[in-house]
Amino acid sequence: MPVDQPCSGDSGHIPKSSPYTGDSDAPSQSGNENRQCEIPLKCISSLTETGKAESSIQVPWQRTYRGRKPVIPSSLADTPCTELGVDGLLSKLNTTLGTSYTPSRNTSSLSFLLDDCITKDYDFGTAYGRLRPFWHDLTAIEDNLCTGEKKDQDMRQEALVCNRIVNTKIRPRRVWDLYSNRVMPCWIMKDKQWPKPISHAWVDETDRNDVWTPINGYEWPVPIPNDTKLDLIRIEMLNLGVEYTWLDVLCLRQKGGPREDMRAEEWKLDVPTIGSVYSCEQAVLYLSGLGRPLSVSAGDLNSDRCWFRRAWTLQEAGEDRIIAGDTEDGPLHAEPIDGEGNYADEMLTRFHQQLRALDNVSPDSYEIFGVLAEMRRRVSAKPVDKVAGLAFRLESTTIPVYSEDQSLEGAWTALVNTIVPWLRGDLFFGYPEQGKEGKKWRPSWGQVLMEPLPAEGECGAWVGRDDERGEDCCEGYCIENGYVRGLAVGHADGVDRDGEFTVDDAYGKRHVFKITATHQVPIPEAVYTLIGVHMTLEYWVVGRRLPERRFEKLSVFKMTVVEERDRLKNLSIATVSCSILV
Repeated sequence: MPVDQPCSGDSGHIPKSSPYTGDSDAPSQSGNENRQCEIPLKCISSLTETGKAESSIQVPWQRTYRGRKPVIPSSLADTPCTELGVDGLLSKLNTTLGTSYTPSRNTSSLSFLLDDCITKDYDFGTAYGRLRPFWHDLTAIEDNLCTGEKKDQDMRQEALVCNRIVNTKIRPRRVWDLYSNRVMPCWIMKDKQWPKPISHAWVDETDRNDVWTPINGYEWPVPIPNDTKLDLIRIEMLNLGVEYTWLDVLCLRQKGGPREDMRAEEWKLDVPTIGSVYSCEQAVLYLSGLGRPLSVSAGDLNSDRCWFRRAWTLQEAGEDRIIAGDTEDGPLHAEPIDGEGNYADEMLTRFHQQLRALDNVSPDSYEIFGVLAEMRRRVSAKPVDKVAGLAFRLESTTIPVYSEDQSLEGAWTALVNTIVPWLRGDLFFGYPEQGKEGKKWRPSWGQVLMEPLPAEGECGAWVGRDDERGEDCCEGYCIENGYVRGLAVGHADGVDRDGEFTVDDAYGKRHVFKITATHQVPIPEAVYTLIGVHMTLEYWVVGRRLPERRFEKLSVFKMTVVEERDRLKNLSIATVSCSILV
């Protein structure tokens, strides 16, 4: 943990436990006559940044950052460039970055850039955030700034095609540069750089306030908990070794700013692609509220504000994660009382169970019904957010634009049209009922929210999509006339039901096959068209053949006995064909 002492010159030391002690990513002056000097020891603390004594800060990592990364204090970041002048601005940049540039010796472009910062009325933090990434090559810095912005504009324009996002891995529009303490456009980062994102539980409106801050250039009020400050979050993130982070309240345009029209336009692209921010980097989680110390109190885990219960956080867990806000006596340091994972009280036990369960909903878990079940138990400020928050978890190849006013069924239909074919296949072969709104081959959003979901998925089948025709299709083994019986009545105890289907071969000989329904949806005794999974013949859909190779789903069953599946395949009764699903 950081030592709890004020920053005083170079007398402090970098804690041995700090992950942020090297200077390998400091700017270098390769190819320039001004060789890199050693960056002096930098120190910012809760005292210098917020006026709060370090001993009063509960989270140790929020007390002090001490290291040789080119970090500047907020007081310097807030200093207007007009107050510094060209010479003063260059002097501060040289001191911060360990260089010794002079306008006369380091190209005319340097003087132009410094003048430009003053003309545009930047504060030092903004100027530093813009210039630092390119400081190692002054001859190209002007071009890098111009081309970076142009490429970013083109990328965002090309990402939207006909109200659909075709570049789902687009970088976020803005990032929080922790060294300069300013929100910067993402193109400031190197091409392969990615911000380490922050995920947090939004506290109740009565427990937060809207703060106007120079960090985001006063573009919109930033909602943060009453008992924390952005400066403390910055210190903790620096101690975690982060240069650029993404934080929604700072980097995603919020309500209340002077450009509300711009917010609605930006959200079309920025909200649906939030998941991409968390899919490419280790996430930092504030489970008790942004910047707050991690704690577990009575009622926390049942609250609608609980991080584990929010719709958007389903896509924010990441494959790897850091729990922020840790304290010496916090819940992360509690020891189990037995080998079963139980803790001293029920709340701690539940907390650790939910923490471990994050691995089951991380991006590498592909079981669609588990993801849907997890989402439906969560809450959101707007009902449509539950649908939008599934896009990255269901691996949409393209994403519908975000609209707060879109109907739920419309949003769900748009999403299902874009998710990967094998997850669409799970909806077709795995969900036991006919869809009640819109398409019948898959559940409606109302069914997803209100009716039982299968306990398993991953059927190994594909359902394709022809957007031009507006058609969904499935290639699989097909039996045009199969007589199904034994599944007309559900079981009172909810157990699996056994039945059979019979079919005649080309010579008129009748064959009987054992089948199982792992659900309680009635399948009346009748002749049906049956479609089976191409690869295994284990999963089957029961339905009716319609004209023009169309197929109307009724329910599903399984052939659980391998020998039965092999016998059916060897008889060549089922033939592979493609059906258009209604």
